[in-house]
Amino acid sequence: MLILSITLLVVIIPGLAAGLVAYRWPQVAPTAPKVNVEQITTETRRHPRLAAFIRSRRDPGSITGLLLSAAVIVFVLGSVAVALVLVMIHTNTGFARLDRSVSLFGAHHATALSTKFLRFYTQLGGALVIVPLAVIVAIVETIRQRSIAVITFLTLVVGGQFLVANIIKSIVDRTRPDFDQLTGFSGSSFPSGHAVAAAACLAAFALVMGRRRSLKVRALLAGLAVGLATGIACCRVMLGVHWLTDVLGGLALGWAWFALCSIAYGGYQLRFGAPTKTAEETATS
Repeated sequence: MLILSITLLVVIIPGLAAGLVAYRWPQVAPTAPKVNVEQITTETRRHPRLAAFIRSRRDPGSITGLLLSAAVIVFVLGSVAVALVLVMIHTNTGFARLDRSVSLFGAHHATALSTKFLRFYTQLGGALVIVPLAVIVAIVETIRQRSIAVITFLTLVVGGQFLVANIIKSIVDRTRPDFDQLTGFSGSSFPSGHAVAAAACLAAFALVMGRRRSLKVRALLAGLAVGLATGIACCRVMLGVHWLTDVLGGLALGWAWFALCSIAYGGYQLRFGAPTKTAEETATS
């Protein structure tokens, strides 16, 4: 019961926090960076150098566009969090000092009931669930919203996070815990693929399903997305197939990838390049 209680708390506390933030401050909702057209217009006009930079980005001869420039910045910020975790692992400081003790705790307090439940729950972050769920959400929401952007956005988030996570896994090549491993696994340990997928994909589902719905519904979806993701991350540690820092890095990477994709699509607007087009129109007017 102890393992189940801890897992439940890991689901409820972050989920409630995310839901309250999304309800109290919807403009900074954890599942949708909302693009404020007025703010983009105002800031572009207030800063001549910014306007000149935007105009230069429109030049076909330029190496990269404004959107890519912004995307790189966002991805770098998200990567910083992952890098900090890797530094902790390399130097055995911070959360890395808890890796062994947390894994031993999960192994020593496991019961038949908790293991069965965690094995079931952890599959919510696996490809066999995430991919079919993405297909269902894409079909239903495309019909409801009559927008093909839903499909392209979810394809980018879901497909991209698998690619990014596996590339980092191959580079880091970290060994998994060697205690009681209570479920199947594959590949190296860092980052947790289930944590990356849960963080990125569930947030994307919440964003898409929350469009054109009430604030309460969006807040509920935000809470569920965050709570379920942290719960899946907890399961991976308690089942003995990942270190604590693996899932912390996985959550950071997943949410960073989601943020990158949603900003590129203009947040709630889900129109690829919408922020860039608004700034360009302002800069050239």
